[in-house]
Amino acid sequence: MITEIKGWHVASIFVFAFSIIVSVNLLLAYNAVRTFPGLEVKNSYVASQSFDEDRATQLALNWDVSATLQGNDLTLNIVKDGTPIAPEIETAIFGRATSVQQDQSPEFTFDGTALRATVNGGEGNWNLRLRARGADGTLFQQRVIVRSLP
Repeated sequence: MITEIKGWHVASIFVFAFSIIVSVNLLLAYNAVRTFPGLEVKNSYVASQSFDEDRATQLALNWDVSATLQGNDLTLNIVKDGTPIAPEIETAIFGRATSVQQDQSPEFTFDGTALRATVNGGEGNWNLRLRARGADGTLFQQRVIVRSLP
């Protein structure tokens, strides 16, 4: 027995299909806003006015910066001309790249070769948002991608 498709059938299918599409879009938008970690700068235009100058002074420090995580041990290596250094750390925020829920402020200690701190780490993508001062007062700020070691 073949039934005839009427106008209300087509309208129902149309409404059902688009309600699924709209629901999924709303769910994805909600999760995107809920997990957004925030802004890097308050006013990007103002920050852009001194970007090249700030970058040049930061590069003049000649620092090679890297960070690793092994278990709960965070190691921050700052090397200048092949020698490990321990600059003044203004702020350091260790957290996920996509969320601020697990952000931590590690307290670093210098052991002669690197700055070390204990954090609540784990597998996955971690960043270290670092603000440090050189001996001459130059501000160094960088988002360091933390490599996880086995």
